[in-house]
Amino acid sequence: MNFHQLVNSERLARTFIQLCETDSPSGEEGRMAAFVTELLCGAGAPPPFEDDSAARTGSQCGNLIFRFDGDAAQEPLFFNCHLDTVEPGRGIKVLRQGGRFTSSGGTILGSDDKAGIAALIEAWRVMQERKLPHAPLEFIFTTCEETGLLGAKALNPAHVRAKMGYALDTSGFGRVIVGAPASKRLRITVKGAASHAGLHPEKGINAIMLAAKALAAAPCGRIDHETTANFGTIHGGTATNIVPEQVLIEGEIRSHSLDKLERLHKEIEAVFHKTVAGWRDSSGRAPELDFQAELDFPAMRLNMNDAVVRRIAAAAERVGMDLRYEIAGGGSDANIFNGCGLATAIVATGMTNVHSTAEEVSLDDMARLTELALALAAA
Repeated sequence: MNFHQLVNSERLARTFIQLCETDSPSGEEGRMAAFVTELLCGAGAPPPFEDDSAARTGSQCGNLIFRFDGDAAQEPLFFNCHLDTVEPGRGIKVLRQGGRFTSSGGTILGSDDKAGIAALIEAWRVMQERKLPHAPLEFIFTTCEETGLLGAKALNPAHVRAKMGYALDTSGFGRVIVGAPASKRLRITVKGAASHAGLHPEKGINAIMLAAKALAAAPCGRIDHETTANFGTIHGGTATNIVPEQVLIEGEIRSHSLDKLERLHKEIEAVFHKTVAGWRDSSGRAPELDFQAELDFPAMRLNMNDAVVRRIAAAAERVGMDLRYEIAGGGSDANIFNGCGLATAIVATGMTNVHSTAEEVSLDDMARLTELALALAAA
C-alpha cells in the first residue's frame, strides 16, 4: 500500500499548528489533554483511560491511554508521546514558511513533542477514513516528561496491554534510538557556619569555598565514551557581608554501564567527604555534608534482533525509508518503559534545535513520520 498518498499533509499541518498554540508547560497539560482527546474522539476514537498519576506528578491531569481494537492475531503495539513542553512555552505563535515551521516570537515552537502527537492523530484519521486493518493499538500520552519523566514514572505498566512500542520523541529524522544511558540525580548539601564577613570572618566556615574545592577535585564532563557527569546548579549564601553557611549543589551522572555509574557516584561522594573532613578550624567546629544520590532513570539497550527493532525495520522498508540505529546520551519515557519490561525504541520526528527559540520542524518530515506510523500499525 502507498501510505504516502493517504496522508493529508495540509490537515497534518493545521493539527500541528493547533497543538503548538495550545499551551502545555510541564504540570499544566490539562488543556492539551482535552484538545488531544477532542481531536481523536472526533475522529472516532473511544474515550481514553486517564490514570491517577496527577496526585504524584502535580499535573493538571493524568496520563492518557487511547486503546484501539484491531486484528487480534497481530502483536499489539503502543505509541508514546509526551504532552508537556519546556519554557518559554506560553502564548506560542507558529510561523509557517512553506513547509517549515518555527516560532514567530521569543518562545519555543513545541515540536518537542507535538510533531509526534500530530503524526499519531493524522495516522489515526487515515486508518479510520480508509478503514485500514491494523494491529491492536495504544496511544500513550504522558505528562511532566520534561521535568524528570514524572508521568512515565507514575504510570502503572499494568495499564499498558502491548508489550512493545515506539516513543516518537527525538531530534533529527530517520533515526531510531536503541540505547540510552542510566542517570543518577545528585543533591549535595555542604553546611558550614555563618559569621560577619567584615568583623569576624575567622569565626565562619565558608560553605561556598568548601563546595568549590570539592567541585574542583571532582570528575566532571565527558568521563569516557559512555559516561558523563555534570554539576548543573549551585545555591548558597544570603549576603556579601555574611560568611555563607550552606550551599546546595545539584547535578547528575549518566552512563550506559551500571558499574561505571556506581563507581562514578562513589568517586564523587568520596571527593566531597574528603574535602569536608579535611577542614581545620581552631575552635574545633566541623562542617557537615549531606550527599544524596538517587536513580533518575534506568538504561535502555535494544538488540537488532529484538522484535521491536525488526518491526520498525520492516515498516521502514515498506515505505522506502532509510533508518539509522543509534545509541544516544539523553533520557526519555522510553527509558522508563524499557525498565518496566515494555520494549520501546525511540523514533526521530524531524524536530531540530529543541529546547530553544530556534526550534523548527518540516512538514515533509512529519508526513513521512505519519507514513512510518501507519506502516508500523498495519496488520
